[in-house]
Amino acid sequence: MQMKKYRLQTEMENLKVDNQEWFKDYLRGVLESDKSYFEKADYIAYSINQIQNKIDYISNEIKELQSIKKNLTNAKEIALETTASVLAEYGIDKLEGATISSITITPESSKSKDVVTIKDDNAVMGLGFVSFSVDMEAVEKAIASKEGVEELKEFIEVNTLTTTTPAKIKINSKRSSANSEIKVDEILVTKEAA
Repeated sequence: MQMKKYRLQTEMENLKVDNQEWFKDYLRGVLESDKSYFEKADYIAYSINQIQNKIDYISNEIKELQSIKKNLTNAKEIALETTASVLAEYGIDKLEGATISSITITPESSKSKDVVTIKDDNAVMGLGFVSFSVDMEAVEKAIASKEGVEELKEFIEVNTLTTTTPAKIKINSKRSSANSEIKVDEILVTKEAA
């Protein structure tokens, strides 16, 4: 662990585009000092290395925080879906709260999208569906009509992709009211085991 932070390191850490002259003057003072050349080199290198150590430390912390955030996001999604499932088992579609307005279950939803696979790029481009390669936007627009489907059917394949979003709970905040100032700590009292 770093025990001492040198002034040069502090000056480097506070460098900005508009305060370089002050730093240059300080650095000149270091170079013109009575210290030996290797002490000057060590002083400059040490300060830069300490900044790099801080950068590395922060980078590692960011990676760890991103991992924690991802895990918490996944855990929250699982909690929302599982809670919705359990509430549905009990036939509950809405729970009123004291500090929140209510918890409701969003219905399960599915979204379908046609996925077009071109079997013969040259044939499709020969029919005029061309940009730099096959113009997928024009093909998708064309297959929306019966004539377009007939024209393209032997050169393309259309598959339907369905994405299902599971049911989740939604926490609805209560509109602020002077009469409903119940503290969550008072509601969520846990008894210690005797």
